[in-house]
Amino acid sequence: MIISWKKICLTMLLIGAAMESFAFETGQSGYVINVGGAKSEYTLMSFFVLPNQSLSIEVVKAGKHIPFKVGSGTHLNKFDWTAPANPGLQTLLIQPDGELPSTLHMFILHPMNLVKNNKLNGYTIGEYPKDVYKGLDSYRPPLGFVEVTKSNQDMLISPHYTLRQFLCKQNEGYPKYVVLQTRLLRKLEYLTTAVNAQGIAMDSFTVMSGYRTPYYNTAIKNKKYSRHQWGGAADIYVDVNPKDGVMDDLNRDGKVNEKDAKYLWDMVESFYRGVPEYKPFIGGLGLYKANAVHGPFVHVDVRGTRARW
Repeated sequence: MIISWKKICLTMLLIGAAMESFAFETGQSGYVINVGGAKSEYTLMSFFVLPNQSLSIEVVKAGKHIPFKVGSGTHLNKFDWTAPANPGLQTLLIQPDGELPSTLHMFILHPMNLVKNNKLNGYTIGEYPKDVYKGLDSYRPPLGFVEVTKSNQDMLISPHYTLRQFLCKQNEGYPKYVVLQTRLLRKLEYLTTAVNAQGIAMDSFTVMSGYRTPYYNTAIKNKKYSRHQWGGAADIYVDVNPKDGVMDDLNRDGKVNEKDAKYLWDMVESFYRGVPEYKPFIGGLGLYKANAVHGPFVHVDVRGTRARW
């Protein structure tokens, strides 16, 4: 089933009515927060920075800066923030004048140089490719890793997604480590809203595979340059009705098969044609059939260039 992008655009314009029908809250703020070049349109979003990294935070609506408060201070155009010296989490509450407040989770990373003998605090990372794919910066080793523990793994890192959903599947104890990109979270939130607007009620996609360490990626014989290793990819499906570990019957033909994944694939593909706000999320889009291990699913990523399979 091919979904025209015009139909998608019309549906997105009617999103308010759709959300009321399905009791879905988008988490959108109505303005944009710019955090050192990374952005958020949501009242909750996560950003990933190195220890002692300095960056500027701005709030913009309709192309104009909005004054905002951080703590007791009011800032007209920007707020200069420096990350703590030690890895961990610092949460900032952004309160723009006359707007909903937003929470920023600032994850201070464990830098890549702390990985010794392919391990970080006992957790196996493996080795990123030495030869950088086509010389692209996006394929250089990540700057660092978010530490995930039993106590923080279920925290929301965007309106509808938690850290746990992106953990690598390798069988090792805590602490675990992940690489994540803010743009991937934004893309998944965008698509989650779009699916609800199509009349498919869900809180979030099931993320079958999020981050993969190079060690795990090699173990499952995946492609050398899989974007999962850089925290910018997710294999997803809708699993709500019933919640049974496989894709739902999205096209409502009474069967669960590749056509349901194609329904989701077509929806995502439609945004590449005539939906300007989707431009930051350009990346890979893959369609996968069911096999003995998993049901049908769709791969999405934010590599920055169009790729299809």
